[in-house]
Amino acid sequence: MEHEMTTTSHPTGQFERSERTKLRRFPDRANYDRDEVYAVLDEALVCHMGYQVEDQPYVIPTLCVRVGDALYLHGSAASRSLRNMNAAPRVCVTATIIDGLVLARTAFNHSINYRSVVVFGEAESVTDPDEKLLALKQFTDAVVDERWSEVRAPTTQELKATEILKVELLEAVMKVRNAPPADEPEHFEDDTWAGVVPVGLTFYPPVPDPALPDHIQPSATLTEFIERERPHPFAGMRKR
Repeated sequence: MEHEMTTTSHPTGQFERSERTKLRRFPDRANYDRDEVYAVLDEALVCHMGYQVEDQPYVIPTLCVRVGDALYLHGSAASRSLRNMNAAPRVCVTATIIDGLVLARTAFNHSINYRSVVVFGEAESVTDPDEKLLALKQFTDAVVDERWSEVRAPTTQELKATEILKVELLEAVMKVRNAPPADEPEHFEDDTWAGVVPVGLTFYPPVPDPALPDHIQPSATLTEFIERERPHPFAGMRKR
């Protein structure tokens, strides 16, 4: 019987607000909609995980992938700091996507359009080999669609060398800026261009490994992934 990842079921479409997820600065930018939070986590290639071991805080970048109502984080079993997390499993995970450079008429009002998610929870080490293997498949396919089917699966030794952490998505908040510059009306007539420069992730033609034989070409799946047309960042920017 094929192993399946199991996560806690959360029927509500909203994350419950907590003291940790309540926004005090620009509260109108907060978003607790579970689907929209998940969309940011799904789009982000890298997240940052913050945790504390004894008196020392750490923040490390890592791959992340969402499966249902859980977030999986990728690491090395040789990492001293990750090995010590069992004694203090509480973590704060953040993911940020930059969508535009906001160029204002005044230096003070320059900003960035973004979508960010902060997750609070406890990290649990994934020890079940089948669940770990499925998590690695999700990581691989999250980087490039269907890549897992084109490569060799991890060996038993490689699985042992890989640390996978699982965080149930129970407490999270999304913060968004999607707007033009917030200049004061008295500056509207200034002789300075103002607006937003959209920012998006771009993929360039693949560069082959020098050891790759000439007759091996990128797969059709990889070519389609690179050439895929992607939405224009902040095409739906709200008006002032």
